[in-house]
Amino acid sequence: MITASDVTKRYPEGREALRHVSFEITAGEMVYLTGHSGAGKSTLFKLLAAVERPTSGSIVINGQNLAALSRSAVPYLRRKLGLLFQDRKLLFDRTVLDNVLLPLAIVGHPPRDALRRAQAALAKVGLPNRERSLPIALSGGEQQRLAIARAVVNRPAIILADEPTANLDAASAREILEIFHAFQQVGVTVLLATHDPTSLPVLRPRVLRLDQGEMSELPAAPATAVAGAAP
Repeated sequence: MITASDVTKRYPEGREALRHVSFEITAGEMVYLTGHSGAGKSTLFKLLAAVERPTSGSIVINGQNLAALSRSAVPYLRRKLGLLFQDRKLLFDRTVLDNVLLPLAIVGHPPRDALRRAQAALAKVGLPNRERSLPIALSGGEQQRLAIARAVVNRPAIILADEPTANLDAASAREILEIFHAFQQVGVTVLLATHDPTSLPVLRPRVLRLDQGEMSELPAAPATAVAGAAP
């Protein structure tokens, strides 16, 4: 599903954000990416979304080598990914429903089906009654739920979430993690970055760790039950 092979990212000033990073994520896995601020997590997410290109090495998603992508093919790749970056990029002059409808409108989805999909996405993240609200009226946790609904409305096979629980209280953060767990339970591949290792035992998937741009995998630990999850 996702394979990175000996990936290095060097910026013009000579700083290496990533050094010889290799990993593989199979279909349906939920994987945490952890590490200190500045470890290279956001850089890796930009490479996976083809926002930037690696200096060397390769990244393959669903059999497609991102280095071989033409500029015109990049939007088509991103339509197959559920992308959540640290800045949620919500449109504060549009309603909650309009924010979720936007990705479907961009690809020319039929309006009636688009509405059905958007409403279903909002229901999945627990916002079925906030369709007419403006994002500014939502709490931080609700805004993150809205960003998730917009990311998954196209029904992507892969979700890439960069620090989705940042700046949330513990209860809201746990609720957000449970939403991602629910998507993984139905076969969606999830890569979730966090700088807070205290959240890891909640779901206990595989954990990849970046430290000064170098990657390692942490040893597995016993799982902790998630409220509402199937046994």
